[in-house]
Amino acid sequence: MNAYRTFVAVTLVLAFCVIVLGAYTRLSDAGLGCPDWPTCYGHLTVPDSPEAVEQKYYLDQRPLEPAKGWAEMVHRYFAGTLGLFILVIALWSWRLRRGDPGQPLLLPLVLLGVVIFQALLGMWTVTLLLKPLVVMGHLLGGFSTLGLLFLLLRITGRLEYFGPCGRGLAAMALLVLVVQIALGGWTSTNYAALSCTDFPTCQGSYWPEMDFSEAFVVWRGLGINYEYGVLEHPARAAIHVIHRLGALTTLLMVGGFALSLLGRGGALRRAGITVLLVLVLQVGLGIGNVLLHLPLLVAVAHNAVAALLLLSLINASYLLWRRHY
Repeated sequence: MNAYRTFVAVTLVLAFCVIVLGAYTRLSDAGLGCPDWPTCYGHLTVPDSPEAVEQKYYLDQRPLEPAKGWAEMVHRYFAGTLGLFILVIALWSWRLRRGDPGQPLLLPLVLLGVVIFQALLGMWTVTLLLKPLVVMGHLLGGFSTLGLLFLLLRITGRLEYFGPCGRGLAAMALLVLVVQIALGGWTSTNYAALSCTDFPTCQGSYWPEMDFSEAFVVWRGLGINYEYGVLEHPARAAIHVIHRLGALTTLLMVGGFALSLLGRGGALRRAGITVLLVLVLQVGLGIGNVLLHLPLLVAVAHNAVAALLLLSLINASYLLWRRHY
């Protein structure tokens, strides 16, 4: 079992790396660095020159940009390895279950299903030309994979039971955070992060000109290239402002839940402190993205810390639910 948990832990770290690499790929505008999937211009690696590109990919799609191609392919390599690791976890869990009825099996199978769907979303991200609904779904799938791996790691450990108090607040905090992560993905994939470059106002106003009728249209048909966005500025501003309001809601809800744990003592108190620290860091990175005009390092860190915030909140919530065994 120790070897199994170690492997799950390694897979969890790999999933975190995939999220960070995915954020880098998206934020460096490399999502279409390879116009085909799973190859790149017909190759398993990025071609080193236009002459090495198969003619149909070069002429019908887009010119070769090696830096963007490698960003995309490295993300694919890591994601593919993650999928293989999760397959191993599912098979290993099935084998362990034969000798231990307490071995979790449903969760590893769900994980396997999620990562297979993630592969499809990754393909559709390219073939549907960065359609925002698909890109946001791909982001949520990555966070779901990370969260489920962490949950599996906790389930296979030993935890103390703290009682039911606070479960409802924990569930609400998790829901609010997931919605905010989705809003962050929608903001990013619609290139709305720089629609407001001042804080706390937006374009010098707390309620700038916004177009909500266009901001949250989830399906605009096929054949549209969404690279660099298709929305006009008022629609992007609406997305940005809603993401800010979501951040405020998340700060209040998740922060309130974390504060409620500080008086519980022991592991719950430590979990609450961790959530608060990561939450404050995440809010600071969000503000920094605005004031510094979205530097790539800060933007990628904003995604990475969002993943850490999710894990810290899952950990705190799980401490309220899981009995000692």
